[in-house]
This record gives sequence, structure tokens and C-alpha cells, in this order.
Amino acid sequence: MQELPLNLPEGSRKEVMSYLEPFMLNEMSEYLKPVDEMWQPADFLPDASRDTFFDEIRDLQESARELPYDLVAVLVGDTITEEALPTYESWLTMVEDVEKNEQGGWMRWVRAWTAEENRHGDLLNKYLYLSGRIDMRQFEISTQYLIKDGFDIGTGADPYRNFIYTSFQELATNVSHRRVAGLSKKNGDKLLAKMCGVIAADEARHAKAYMSFVSHALVVDPSEVMIAFEDMMRKKIVMPAQFLRESGEPQGEAFAHFSDAAQRLNIYTAVDYVDILKELNADWKIDQVSGLNEKGEKAQDYLMRLPDRLLRLADRMKIPEKEYKFKWIYDQK
Repeated sequence: MQELPLNLPEGSRKEVMSYLEPFMLNEMSEYLKPVDEMWQPADFLPDASRDTFFDEIRDLQESARELPYDLVAVLVGDTITEEALPTYESWLTMVEDVEKNEQGGWMRWVRAWTAEENRHGDLLNKYLYLSGRIDMRQFEISTQYLIKDGFDIGTGADPYRNFIYTSFQELATNVSHRRVAGLSKKNGDKLLAKMCGVIAADEARHAKAYMSFVSHALVVDPSEVMIAFEDMMRKKIVMPAQFLRESGEPQGEAFAHFSDAAQRLNIYTAVDYVDILKELNADWKIDQVSGLNEKGEKAQDYLMRLPDRLLRLADRMKIPEKEYKFKWIYDQK
């Protein structure tokens, strides 16, 4: 790649993004897999062409019946989050200072990333439908609402803030899907465990890509990237499903109950939030970044002190113990 001087003038993001374009084009094969070699939802789901189709559905439903209520609630929330992919794709295409050439590095990355992510909601949606435990109409209403409502994640159209957000968020979804996989296996649903396991692996690969984008930007524009990171952490990283709702309920209410269920099961907690921040600080070597201006140094100091502060807050958090009854899930008699 071309070399850029350190400490570029403020407002130099367009130059930096042009610098990143060849990387996105030439090295994204490290983070994305060829389509013909990837898993597809059909690899895990009952095959309607086989004589054993109805037996396979019966087995799937028997395993799903044993899943705890909160675990099903988290799975539904995770699935709806994945199904809101149109929102995420449109958001990524609106990032500023990126060449919108359809064959350029950024647009090719966004399309390829979207294509891989699209499989996640497709697979989990079909599993939920076949499980017999879900009121699919209520599920679909929530999905439509989430896409319609969009989200406000505090990044604006700034590429640095977007890369920082996606790095954090991909790590968070990896944690959630991985933990759902573990609990599903523990409760006897090996099929769901496999599904969530392969989804978690995708999220881990995607996280590495966005983290690498930030690492490259830190080399050539350290102060601005550091300040952007501090700003995102001061605002707090909000989840993409923050506006999740059920039919007839206010915006965001279902998300609060979904988050409580995830914390009760230790699927995604306030401590995980801190652990992800620590991982990003370590991966980006935040403590070793040099060549910072005064604002950048203050941001660096804040980011290094933040994990301990957040851990103290996490220790004081209280999670409701009682399960919330979602409209998505049928009561089991």
C-alpha cells in the first residue's frame, strides 16, 4: 500500500480511507470465504426431499422443547437482530470519505460481508419456525418493526467510529452466539448448538477484519482514531437491536427484557462488555500508540482507565430474577 505521513491534518479521513482501499481489495480473502466453500442453512435443516423429513422435524421439536424459556427468548432476540440486516447494510453504505465505486474495496467488502451475514438470520429463522415453540407472526412483527425503526448507534457517517463500532459489535455477537451454542448443547439440542457455533465463527472472522481496519488507520492517523474510540466509549456501545419491540409495545421495551434474559443466563453481561473493551485495547495496543496530540493523549489515558471503572459499575448492577413473558414464545403446558 502507499505510505501516508503520520499525524495527518484534521479532516484527513478521505485520504486514510483511500489508503485502506487496496487493503480491503487485496486482503479481504483472509476474512471472507469463497461462497461455494461456505456452510449454508440447508446443511443443518431437515431436507424436505427425504423420506425422513417429518422424523427430522419431530426430533428437532423434541430437542427444542427442552430449552429453557430465557434461552429461547435470547435466541429469538438474536435472530431478530440478524434479520435486521437491511438496516446494517444501508448504514455501512452511507459511511463518508469512502469511494462509492461498486468495484472498489469498501463496496465489495460491504456486499460480501452482507452475503455472509444473511445466512445467519435465514438459518435461525427456519429453526424457530420448525421448533413449534414460536408465534411466528409476533416474531415477524418485531422483525419488521426493527427494520422500520432503524437504529441510532452514535457513529454518524464517520468511518473511524463505524469501524470501532463494528469491531465491538462483531465480538459481542460472537460471545452471544457462542454462549447460546454452549447452553443449547448442555440442554440436549445438539443441532442448535452446531448452528450457533458456525454463526459465532463467522462473527469472529468479521470482527478480525474490522479490527484490522482500525489497526491500519491507527498507524497513519493515530490521534483522530484514538479520539473517535474515546468518543464511542463515552457514549457507550449500544446494541443494534436497541429499539426491539413487540406488537403494541413501545420502542425498545422488548430489548430491555431480552437483555435481562441474556444476563440471567450469562450469555452476554456487563462484564462481557468490559472484556471486549479490554480485548480491543490489547489488539490495537492502545497503551503503545505514539505520535498523539494533546487530545489524543487524553483519550488514550481515558481508554486505559475505563475497564476498571466499568467493572466497578458492573459489580453493582442488579438483574431482575423473574422471567418476562414474551409474545414471541408459546406457553408450554
